[in-house]
Amino acid sequence: MYDFGIIGGGIIGLATAMQLGQRYPDVKILILEKESHWGHHQTGHNSGVIHSGIYYQPGSLKATFCRDGNRSMVEFCRAYGIDHDVCGKVIVATKSEELPQLEKLYRRGLENGLQLTKLSRQAVQEIEPHVNCLAGIRVASTGIVDYKQVCQQYVELIREQQGELRLNTKVQKIVDDGNGQILETNQGAFKARFVINCAGLYCDRIAKLAGMNPRAQIVPFRGEYYELTPTKRYLVKGLIYPVPNPNFPFLGVHFTRMIDGSVHAGPNAVLSLKREGYKKTDFDWQDFAEVIAYPGFWKLATKHASEGIQEMIRSFSKAAFVRSLQQLIPEIQADDIISTEAGVRAQALRNDGRLVDDFLIMRAQNALHVCNAPSPAATSSLTIGKTIAQQAYKLAGLTTVKTV
Repeated sequence: MYDFGIIGGGIIGLATAMQLGQRYPDVKILILEKESHWGHHQTGHNSGVIHSGIYYQPGSLKATFCRDGNRSMVEFCRAYGIDHDVCGKVIVATKSEELPQLEKLYRRGLENGLQLTKLSRQAVQEIEPHVNCLAGIRVASTGIVDYKQVCQQYVELIREQQGELRLNTKVQKIVDDGNGQILETNQGAFKARFVINCAGLYCDRIAKLAGMNPRAQIVPFRGEYYELTPTKRYLVKGLIYPVPNPNFPFLGVHFTRMIDGSVHAGPNAVLSLKREGYKKTDFDWQDFAEVIAYPGFWKLATKHASEGIQEMIRSFSKAAFVRSLQQLIPEIQADDIISTEAGVRAQALRNDGRLVDDFLIMRAQNALHVCNAPSPAATSSLTIGKTIAQQAYKLAGLTTVKTV
């Protein structure tokens, strides 16, 4: 029997396994991933930003985990030679009505302990010469990295710790036999004293398999991106973000220089008709029916109908997408961008239509369920993994295991 069975081989599941193995070297750890490689879904379609924590409610898990995670992620990359760049980012107001919200964002960042600089239009253009704005904020601690490389390093460390990693292994049923949890999979059954659910887009379904009510449902939102053509990459030096709309739960389209030098523009945020629906044509009847039958979705859609329509227009109209980008960089033209990979955000939504705004880690009998971990989860992965490892170890009652 394994001491810990971790379901999901994305960045959170891997970080949790690594932190367990590092802190409690005598425990037996099993990681199950249904795909043929690690970090395939949210992690593998990540924008690659090492977030600062400026946007999040002071005192929330997102704020504290992101701030600590930013620091630990940079230290981890330095320690293991992973390509990264703490390049900073600018958040800019392009309209006068955005200036009060920019000021609120500045104050929130200070409350979260960040190093920020207020910028005039001229100061912004010294950093990003092609940006048109009225004012801005520079966030020094924001960086970029390839999270696939980070995941691979986690995997190598887990192997060194003698953790057991199994790909192509999908959990289909969970049975509590009184002495542990039996994980029935397409590759046979495995028994663990304690289960940790890090299943991302399927975390709510895994929680239900374990007999738990997660009190929220995952609703998948596809974020579609364009990429600047190589001849136009000079238009963006680093990271350029708009002031987020306080009435809409997403950050708006922005420019991100990736660690490989390419520049991505986006994302929008549209309902995905499949939990792993990276293309507009992707569709799954079960996933679609779950969303349509969920009262929380209709309450959310009604509340944000206007913004939702605009997101859908941007999804089907390149011209509309370009117009949104031109608010930040007026020089951008349709010929300057090409479609690139989309991502899908696993967003937990409550029955009353409220998005679960913070990370959500729920306890159950002999289990922990990570039921909401969208951005900035990759940035925060080391801190989230450490927290889960400590909680799981305590809840599992393994008090005799030697720690380091």
